[in-house]
Parts: sequence; structure tokens; C-alpha cells
Amino acid sequence: MTIYLDVVLIENLCMNYIILFATGYIIRLKMKHWKLILSSLLGGVYSVVSYLEILPLYSNFVMKILLSIGMVYLAYSAKTIKVLAKQLTIFYLTSFVFGGCAFALLYFIRPQDILMQNGVYIGTYPLKIALLGGVIGFIITYIAFKIVKNKLKQKDMIYKVTIQIAQKQLHLQAMLDTGNMLKEPITGTPVIVVEKKELYSVIPANLLEHIEDLIGGENINFISEIEEKEYLTKFRVIPFASIGKQNGLMLGIKADKVIIEKDEKEIRTNVIIGIFEQTLSKNHTYTALIGLDLLERSYTNEFITNIKI
Repeated sequence: MTIYLDVVLIENLCMNYIILFATGYIIRLKMKHWKLILSSLLGGVYSVVSYLEILPLYSNFVMKILLSIGMVYLAYSAKTIKVLAKQLTIFYLTSFVFGGCAFALLYFIRPQDILMQNGVYIGTYPLKIALLGGVIGFIITYIAFKIVKNKLKQKDMIYKVTIQIAQKQLHLQAMLDTGNMLKEPITGTPVIVVEKKELYSVIPANLLEHIEDLIGGENINFISEIEEKEYLTKFRVIPFASIGKQNGLMLGIKADKVIIEKDEKEIRTNVIIGIFEQTLSKNHTYTALIGLDLLERSYTNEFITNIKI
């Protein structure tokens, strides 16, 4: 059987790209496609070199580990060893799932003209099987992580949040609330709900004590300080519905910057801080709620566009 090295390279490049993309999508990384392609190309070149047995060192187990570390780092540019280890773990898990799907398809299809040399499968079907296995593997992996995510303990859903308003900063603990879809109605800006008592360090007390007047837009003669007047352009009125209150109004204020920390820092400049006058947590574990809009990445359309079988 005639083997074309360019086919070997393309097959492995495509499969590596799908695995890297799925890994980044699952853990919500900011991905650059040229980095994914470059990393995938590195893995594809390894497959060609391994198949031709040009360098025996390439079949060494340690070399394979170093190669995978290099691919993951090249694709995502992790800033710390801890983050790199997490990315590498998800990369391996995704690879195992994808590989299992590809092997299952090979078992059912049973192609005749296929062979394996030095761990590299070659034949008529592998490219389509690899891509189809990748798509199926992506769906399985995504659903599995969704299930696990829904069963996360509360402590795993707590984020450190820094809010900056008018050059003043506030540090607090926020819980990820999957049901928090609150947005500013005109611009669609996502809202972080924060307990009022936490905001006295970044918003003048006189304003916080007259929230109802600010929402109504009347009787605001109490505002006299220049500093207080400067805040008026930042305020927003946000309609909301909750149990027992179908047509509520919440006062919000435009933040200059919000930093969300978990494994890495996520900086947002387009966020509204909703002022909540009650207590969010009985044990004070958290004093704010953030929604998925501030954390998730919308790569579904990009995935469909870039992957064709």
C-alpha cells in the first residue's frame, strides 16, 4: 500500500487541532487559532518522524510527555505551572476519549487497507474516522464535563472579584450563579449582584442611603457634593424578577473595571454592579453573585466552521 507523508501529516494535524480546540473550549480558554494550528503541526511532524523512524528518540516515553507539554504550552501559553498542569490533564483526558471513539469506529467499520506503524494509523479511512471520532469525542467530553460541573461543591464556585469604581477598589468573594442571567436592558451588559453594605468603600454613603430616590429619578436634591454628582452618569436602573417580586427595579452602577480570579485573572471593562439591599449568604461565604456570561466563551460557531468531515 502506498503511503503519502503529506496525508499522514494532515490527518494528525486535523486530529490534534480538534483535541486542542476541545480542551480549550471545555476549560474556557481564550484561544488563538494560529497557536492551535502551530501546536497541531508540531504533533503532526512528530507523527511523520515517528512513522519514518528517523529519530529513535521520538519513540521514547519521556519524549512523548515532553512533546505533549510543548504542544499544550504552545497552544494556550499558560502563565503558571499549576495552570499548565490543569490544561495538560484535560488535554490527556480529551485525547483518551477521542482515541477511544476513533478505535470504536475502526472496530465497527473494519477497513481492510489500514495498517499501524510506530503508533501511527495509515489507510483509506483514518482521516474521516479521525474527524468523526473527534466530533463524537467532543460531544461526549463536553456533556461529561457539564454533568461534573453541575455537581461542583459550592467552594469550587467561589471566585475572588475586584471591583474598581472611580479609582477606588473593592475586593470580595462572589459565587457563580448559573441562574443569574441579569443584564442591563438597553445595552445587554451583564450584571454582578453585590450586597449594598460592601459598596460603601467605593460609592458615597449618601448615595447608597437614597437608592429609592435615585431609581425614581426625583427628589435628588440631597446630592450636593461634586464627587456625588460625578457618579450620576454611572447609575443604571435594572428591571428584575424574583420569587415574590415580578416587576422589581434594582439600582446599578457602571464599573470601570472588574477582575475575576480563579486559576487565572479575567479582566472585564463592561460590567454593571447591581446593588442588593439584603444578604446573599447566611454564613457570609460570599457577598456577590456572578453569572456565566462573564466566564463562558462562545466558540460553538467557530468549531462548526472550522471542522468539516
